[in-house]
Amino acid sequence: MEQRLNPVLHRVAAFALLALIILCLGWELWWAPLRPGGSYLVLKVIPLLFPLRGVLKGNLYTLQWASMLVLLYFMEGCVRAWSDPGIMSVYFGIAEIVLSSTFYFCAIFYLWPAKKAAKYRARQSKETANSKSDG
Repeated sequence: MEQRLNPVLHRVAAFALLALIILCLGWELWWAPLRPGGSYLVLKVIPLLFPLRGVLKGNLYTLQWASMLVLLYFMEGCVRAWSDPGIMSVYFGIAEIVLSSTFYFCAIFYLWPAKKAAKYRARQSKETANSKSDG
């Protein structure tokens, strides 16, 4: 069974991650920070920097755990879109929801063929091992 990964999904996921990093930096430093002059909430960008290299390279393992990490940013976007008082924060919260969802779904659908192929290989090796032990 051949593994076919969609390069478009990889590129869109990488773009969404980069855009999410830029959005979080700009939001908390300049565009609509919680406090004038920026806030320490800008540190939320640091966890997004850890998977960046692996995502840009298309590393399957990194994409797997980064897809779980980005769900935290989806939750933050939901909370801030519905609870922040400023209209700009609402828009940035919605943008965070869109970017994190885009990354999540692109990563999941990019990984799907690889996971399917791994299951197939595991099943094949198990069947091979069973047939060798029977004979």
